Amino acid sequence: MKHTVRPLLVSAAATALLAVAVLTGCSGSGGPAPETDLDDPAKKQLAMQLVSSAENSSLDWKAQYRYIEDIGDGRGYTAGIIGFCSGTGDMLSVVERYAAARPGNPLERYLPALRAVEGSDAHTGLGRPFTRAWAKAAADPVFRSAQDAERDHSYFDPAVERARNDGLSALGQFIYYDAYVMHGHGDTDGSVGFATIRREALAKADPPARGGDEETYLHAFLDARVAAIRKEPSHTDTSRVETAQRVFVREGKLQLETPLRWRVYGESYHVDRL
Repeated sequence: MKHTVRPLLVSAAATALLAVAVLTGCSGSGGPAPETDLDDPAKKQLAMQLVSSAENSSLDWKAQYRYIEDIGDGRGYTAGIIGFCSGTGDMLSVVERYAAARPGNPLERYLPALRAVEGSDAHTGLGRPFTRAWAKAAADPVFRSAQDAERDHSYFDPAVERARNDGLSALGQFIYYDAYVMHGHGDTDGSVGFATIRREALAKADPPARGGDEETYLHAFLDARVAAIRKEPSHTDTSRVETAQRVFVREGKLQLETPLRWRVYGESYHVDRL
């Protein structure tokens, strides 16, 4: 049905209000959400939920401060909010931070053992007394802050900064961050680290900072990451890429716009709003 358009009579006051709304972006007409980086508090919370779904099969990432076990990946104990490992040195860094902030805490006595097992999967000097002490320490906000600080210093902040320099959006920043968490920055003991994954992606596509298309570049990065995962016997499942991050790229959710739905290791997850 064709409708006749009638002139709309608007008062001078209403015209002024409309002009203010347009100038301040408050016209109520909707439009795309403003771009925000991953260190925006809401986006960072979402990033932690996404990582926790892969690392702990749960969106409740704050419940993981107390988590600790040996998952048999050759890195000794894996623990905490992003999987700090006794064999890679970041667990040692967490306990050192905790000791500096809370001298005499129950984990401090394990510092010599943690230094001794770095680079191996050994439990020498650790064992059940250590794992119990770790879980108990998680009730202390100072210990939780130590985990947060190590996450930011060694993983989150460098990943976001590198992604910004490559011109990537919040989604790209998260993809870099998750790669840092799982692979670390550099290659170690035959495993492929973030730096190599990024270098292989750059050989296939340019990031936005070099004039490339972001989605094309992110697919190239994820391709390189899948290849890296398949080189590690303990991490051959690529679902955290193929049925999660790759899905977001295909959907064009470069700002991690909710709702988000994904699958990791056969489990389904969703976040409906930030």
